[in-house]
Amino acid sequence: MNSRLRARVLRIVGLLVVFSLGCLTVPTVTREGAPRTEQLATPVPPTPVPTAAPVVVPPPGDALQDLQTQVEAVYAAAGDSVVNIAVTVMAYDFFYNAMPQEGSGSGFVYDEQGHIVTNYHVVEGAEQISVTFSDGTTLAAEVVGEDPTYDLAVVKVDPTAHTLRPVVLGDSENLTIGQFVVAIGSPFGLEQSLTFGVISSLKRVIQSPDQRFIGEAIQTDAAINPGNSGGPLLDLEGRVIGVNAQIVSTSQSNAGIGFAIPVRLVIRVVPELIATGTYKHPWMGVGPVGLTSQLVKILRDAGYDVPDEGVLVVSVEPGSAAAKAGLRGAQRRVNTRFGTVPVGGDVILSINGTLIMDGSGLVAFLETYTVPGDTVTVSISRDGELMEVPVTLGERIVD
Repeated sequence: MNSRLRARVLRIVGLLVVFSLGCLTVPTVTREGAPRTEQLATPVPPTPVPTAAPVVVPPPGDALQDLQTQVEAVYAAAGDSVVNIAVTVMAYDFFYNAMPQEGSGSGFVYDEQGHIVTNYHVVEGAEQISVTFSDGTTLAAEVVGEDPTYDLAVVKVDPTAHTLRPVVLGDSENLTIGQFVVAIGSPFGLEQSLTFGVISSLKRVIQSPDQRFIGEAIQTDAAINPGNSGGPLLDLEGRVIGVNAQIVSTSQSNAGIGFAIPVRLVIRVVPELIATGTYKHPWMGVGPVGLTSQLVKILRDAGYDVPDEGVLVVSVEPGSAAAKAGLRGAQRRVNTRFGTVPVGGDVILSINGTLIMDGSGLVAFLETYTVPGDTVTVSISRDGELMEVPVTLGERIVD
């Protein structure tokens, strides 16, 4: 081996030895005399690695199987209780010629006496009603009670003409967002269709067919389409927790936002519809307007001491519960660049401790939590002074 090659080999070997020594450790002694390990050469720190997002591990196969089994069990338990409701409504053309029109919805068996619960808007104005069960049996039905404010109605079939399997009514008081739910109905007339989803939100306020408001509505992403109206929304125990009623959509079909009337209202309203055909609604007798930042500024500029939030009492109907309790409506009107504004009325802050933020919230609270004859405590602000006024509610007369 020539001298140049020998020198190159020795250089490489030397580098390898230095590298090896840099990785060796030797025992040293700490001050306390305990042996420890100290590295002879400090290694170069590694480049920091970005922390990855936590990996979401899907549930094990048996959990998915259990969920599927539960959904199947819900349909097995409640499917025979869900019906398709077909209606014929008489419309008239420009020349007042009668033109029958057909519509459809869903419903569920309430009891063994033949009563079936559905939405008011499903059977509104119906001349003929027929109910089709899961086995294809179709029976004629008639309306025994209806309420447009809660969008609920009860129809009845001959209980001796078909075996009836009433649903089990659950509880809508302890629902949670994210809870799994099942909807069964007849979307687009496709009977006995099941959809699955979760509760997306709670305590929604939705408008009723008579332009009033329903409180405590359940929002779900379970697919609800035209024809699902009146069908049940169920928990995974197969219990009814709501009545599917509305959707929000720009295309008249499911967009993932549906609303159900809570079963607590069914429990309260349906027995009255069966017994008397109607339901009595509470009535306070005020004309409410929710305070906005703009309205608050106008009122304060006009010299009135009003809170930042609440419901302004614009008017009080003579002889009403509010009038008897001494609530005060607007005393006069002032002209502003936004138009004429009523001023001087009481501002409702809360009822029985529940904050009231707008007119729809006022109506929804009374409809959801009170009945005629109840006495509620209304907290108001009058000229900047806080007061509590007991109000005994009357009954709203529906024309």
